[in-house]
Amino acid sequence: MSLRSLLVTALAAALLCGCAAADDWSEPHGKPAAVGELGAGFIDPDAPPAPEATITPRPGSWEQVHPPKGYRVVLLSTGEDASTKTLESAVTRWAEDEDVSLKTVDATDRRDHIAPIVAAMKLGPDLIIAAGNGLIDPLALVSANHLDRQFLVLGAEIAEPTFNVTAANWPGAAFRGEGLGMRDSYDPATFTPERAANALRAGVAAVLTGTTGVVVRVA
Repeated sequence: MSLRSLLVTALAAALLCGCAAADDWSEPHGKPAAVGELGAGFIDPDAPPAPEATITPRPGSWEQVHPPKGYRVVLLSTGEDASTKTLESAVTRWAEDEDVSLKTVDATDRRDHIAPIVAAMKLGPDLIIAAGNGLIDPLALVSANHLDRQFLVLGAEIAEPTFNVTAANWPGAAFRGEGLGMRDSYDPATFTPERAANALRAGVAAVLTGTTGVVVRVA
């Protein structure tokens, strides 16, 4: 092999190693801390919300809270419906804007949503964001047995969440599981990019500042 070929091969290998290293979540990783502070009206600091409570933050009160650079997030999603696609787009845009390290896990097999949840947890993220009504019942089963993992349910909620499960939604996006008022709690027309983005940012702000195990409902 010529010297030129050797150099090209070495450069290609270096680039591949660099990409792998930048995406390697196996490296030591400290507990993430919020960048910025919540604005007035997100919660009442003198009367923090009780577990499973629903809070309605003042619009924009979450805008100054950001994840730290390299925040590790798994987007766990299921469904080809327009509502789920809107949620997925909101997460990918947010990750790009905030320099978040994002991986995705698709729960495409309707017969088994448990395995993808387990796969998402094994990646070791700081936060798992769930999108798609089909994940709600399986998450209710799995999340309570893995309290060391933080979950954010976007555009829906779990009926009886443990402290590690936070929901971010709005009226019309509050599906709570099969048999729990689907007709009254889910309206696909309410799934707009603006609502999804606001709910996502408000929900992440809640998680980063320790207000977990609640429902964060935006307008």
